[in-house]
Amino acid sequence: MKITVVGTGYVGLVTGTCFAETGNIVTCVDIDQEKIKKLSSGQITMYEPGLENLFLRNQKEGRLMFTQSLSDAINGAEIIFLALPTPPGEDGAADLKYILGVAEDLGKLIKPTDYKVIIDKSTVPVGTAEKVRNVILQSSAKVLDEGKDLSTAFDVVSNPEFLREGVAVEDFMKPDRVVIGTKSPRAIKIMNELYAPFVRQGNPIIFMDEQSAELTKYAANAFLAVKISFMNEIAQMCERLGADVDMVRKGIGSDERIGKRFLFPGIGYGGSCFPKDVQALAKSANEVDYDFQILDAVMKVNKEQKLHLIPKINSFYSNNLSGKHFAIWGLAFKPNTDDVREAPAFVIIDELLSAGATVSVFDPEAMKNTEAIYGTKISFAKNQYDSLKNADALIIATEWNEFRTPDFEKISAALKSKAIFDGRNLFENSQMENLGFHYESVGRKAVTTSKK
Repeated sequence: MKITVVGTGYVGLVTGTCFAETGNIVTCVDIDQEKIKKLSSGQITMYEPGLENLFLRNQKEGRLMFTQSLSDAINGAEIIFLALPTPPGEDGAADLKYILGVAEDLGKLIKPTDYKVIIDKSTVPVGTAEKVRNVILQSSAKVLDEGKDLSTAFDVVSNPEFLREGVAVEDFMKPDRVVIGTKSPRAIKIMNELYAPFVRQGNPIIFMDEQSAELTKYAANAFLAVKISFMNEIAQMCERLGADVDMVRKGIGSDERIGKRFLFPGIGYGGSCFPKDVQALAKSANEVDYDFQILDAVMKVNKEQKLHLIPKINSFYSNNLSGKHFAIWGLAFKPNTDDVREAPAFVIIDELLSAGATVSVFDPEAMKNTEAIYGTKISFAKNQYDSLKNADALIIATEWNEFRTPDFEKISAALKSKAIFDGRNLFENSQMENLGFHYESVGRKAVTTSKK
């Protein structure tokens, strides 16, 4: 099949590359000239494990191409994916200006005799498919001869992505399910053919109406955010009652009705999906006069959880952080990505800086994105141990695997005081006690063997 993917961000690049991997001819289009230049020259523009090899192979084989021209990209293409940003507006609602802007352009370019399936791959509010269809028809009416229209020349389909940053290639190539919203028999046939190579092991392609497909994505992300926030609330209770959140997690996670995933406590969720999708779903609820109380609570809990380590740090230093220097391991909102959007680490950095402290940071992949935001306000270390020089304490904000079994002798020698504040519960309390660290984590008793 000949496919066009509009947008070369995270979703667009993964989508285009993975469809090319199954033999399709894919053209990705973007208005960013510099990005297109880099991609066309074989330079991938983001970090995602496993993506670069597929990207380079399919580009070499001529199945993956890049252009700034929407007209050239859709020429001869039967399938057009819209993988465009839907950032939150000031009121929390998803901003559809990029999607509707491309829809208007498509209305001027599509020919009445050239059938196309136009697919919303971005996360969009319920009703977006209908809005896209109407914009295309309105735009086409301005350029078509009287008596002609595009009403039978295209279908708009909702096909939300369920990609986890860090394992997006695996998620795309071996999906748990594929959700497709359309009532068009012609579009259903094409979408079945398109996704057949990805569901050979029997995972379902679930067809439904467009509105249900659009809501499914929001519902999935919101539910996972609820699980995370619930567990963070349990962690708060554990600290106050003297319980161990890891034991509670194992106790409830063994119940198959609950499951083991998304039960790890920490310092809140971040990234490009959960924060904006929860907010957007809450806004959609308000628009239909429904008070989605759980989502309001989730947003409140997550905002507060990002600050969870700050009172612990303040207490250890008698509420005086002025002149203190902290090392932070982890900047990305989660491991195996360079994405720092809504990252809890940034909330911690801001609090420390405002209290008069200085900060040195290290992350395996997110240093460049962080430097673009903080510049010279913080120090950037060459490696995790270099960040510890002259630091009063270590703060862990992202659970990268390389942080799980560090050289504690190096840590002890570098820190002014053997103090670790762990927002991801990487280490065992007993281990920290034996090593003589002051160690505070999330939902567990503090280890207080070290002096300041």
